Amino acid sequence: MGKKPKGRSRKKKKFPVMAAVMAGAAAAAALAAGIGAGYYIYRGKQYETVFFPSTKINGIDASDKTVEQMEKLISETADGYVLTIRKQDGGTEQITGKEIGMHSVFDGKLEEYLADQEPMEWWIQKGREKNYETEAVIAFDEDKLEQRIFSLQTLNQENAQMPKDAYLSEYLPGQGYVVIPDEPGTALDTEKTAEEIRTAVKTLKTELNLSELDVYEKAAVTSEDKALNELADRLNRFVNMTVTYTFGENQEVLDGEVISQWLRLGEGGEVSVDQEAVTAYVKGLADNYNTASKKKVLKTSYGATVEIGKGTYGWRIDQAAETEQLYQILLSGESQVREPVYRQKAASHGENDYGDTYVEINLTAQHLFFYKNGQLIVESDFVSGNSARGYDTPFGAYPLTYKQRNATLRGADYATPVSYWMPFNGNIGMHDATWRGAFGGSIYKTNGSHGCINLPKDAARTIYENIEKGMPVLCYHLGGTESGGASLGGAAAAGTAQPADTGSAQAGAETESVPETEIGTETEAAVNAGAGEGANEPESSHSGMEETERYRLPWEYGPGMTEAETPAENMESQPETSSEAASGDGGQSQPGPQPDTSAGESQEVGPGMPGAGNEETQEVGPGMQNN
Repeated sequence: MGKKPKGRSRKKKKFPVMAAVMAGAAAAAALAAGIGAGYYIYRGKQYETVFFPSTKINGIDASDKTVEQMEKLISETADGYVLTIRKQDGGTEQITGKEIGMHSVFDGKLEEYLADQEPMEWWIQKGREKNYETEAVIAFDEDKLEQRIFSLQTLNQENAQMPKDAYLSEYLPGQGYVVIPDEPGTALDTEKTAEEIRTAVKTLKTELNLSELDVYEKAAVTSEDKALNELADRLNRFVNMTVTYTFGENQEVLDGEVISQWLRLGEGGEVSVDQEAVTAYVKGLADNYNTASKKKVLKTSYGATVEIGKGTYGWRIDQAAETEQLYQILLSGESQVREPVYRQKAASHGENDYGDTYVEINLTAQHLFFYKNGQLIVESDFVSGNSARGYDTPFGAYPLTYKQRNATLRGADYATPVSYWMPFNGNIGMHDATWRGAFGGSIYKTNGSHGCINLPKDAARTIYENIEKGMPVLCYHLGGTESGGASLGGAAAAGTAQPADTGSAQAGAETESVPETEIGTETEAAVNAGAGEGANEPESSHSGMEETERYRLPWEYGPGMTEAETPAENMESQPETSSEAASGDGGQSQPGPQPDTSAGESQEVGPGMPGAGNEETQEVGPGMQNN
């Protein structure tokens, strides 16, 4: 019983201690809260007289500063104020406060900024920057500032470079036309610049970088200009193309560098192509690649080589048609590979355009050879134009104009039917001459034709059966191949792969330029005396014709038929009309039968090609005269 009270005594003693501790903690917390609240209120009271943290006035840090302190700092700033102006080229100029009479003027603006603060919000405003810009805290002489601004070398535009507009480049190989960007220059907009300087001074800025401001004169046309870029696109549509012409193994490429020189700009920015330039280009192609009327080199069947310096055989570009086609191609902007439009074609491109199918006519030897695909088909003597009367058959390279069966050669006092008519040089052609008993030799000198190649019928038939219009007929003279007498025949010799060496020309003879044939100088008596050789030739009966008459021989197709009765189906092709021949061959005509032009169709003068007359003047040899 004695121990229990003691125990109770200890328990009663413990409770007051814990209560006291708890009470003390509560009191401490209350004290701390009181102290914290008091500090916050204390700090808030301070911001009734000083500016919040992170406050700037005209760029001067005003944090925890009074109005008086800020007035002092601003006054010091005004007294020592310097504005540095940085130019685009890196140079600088300055305006000082003293130059413009700068001084401080305080009109209550700072007090207004301070009064606007809520002091008890100081903790919230602690991390927030607040910037005030005011003109009221300083003053300066406005006139002095204006004078100083316009005395700055920065605004002196005497040596300033004006901005350069963006523009379109010349044609650049591989790029076409590109827009060259505009350049800013160094010229300032003086009013904009002066206004920026005024604002900087009023706000006490100490540096003004003009390169960062919109104060320099701008180009009227910039690289983003829509019209300029659209024009570049239109031009590039023309020059970013090629037209490749093929001439056998050779090529001519018309590219942007050339095309760019042909482009013309209209006042509204439209792009056109100079048609005269296109015409000149096609003419250049013709000058380089036309072979008609140009020299041919022939390795003759006699072993010697001759130059045939005239004639109409060869390639001939139809310049008008090709100019129009090329013009349209350029407008389309589409690249292509093409051959030009030809008025006349030849057998091949390259060194010899006549290929390996041709009639070789040696006027000196009065002997011809017909090769087809390199094989000798016909070899025959012939009789050509009467030299004594000036009817010499002209030398030259000519395309076969057409071929006609059963034609009648009609003159003033004769009408001679032939079975195989093959004209190649105007009205001069090859045909059978059954009235002749001999061919070759010197018959032609006094008893020749009016210019045609008279052949034995078998030879004429074989040639006719194997030749087609447009195939080349090569007529030449070759000294040393004259024959002493006439040879009969005209038998074909087929199967010879190479031209036969007759032995009448020296092997390895040098190239001989074919001369103009001179008119014979025999007297009329001598001519008449020689008429006995081959006197049964009907054409010889026209020796008494006037020269102008012999170029106007009437002509009909089919024995006994008039021109009006000529059936169109009898003609394999029509020759050129007289008007076409006149326009193409300088108005010169050929002796021999005149072609019928009643059908009104243009004559095709190259293998498979239509033509409208020769472009070059036709040489018809001595003794010929204009019709």
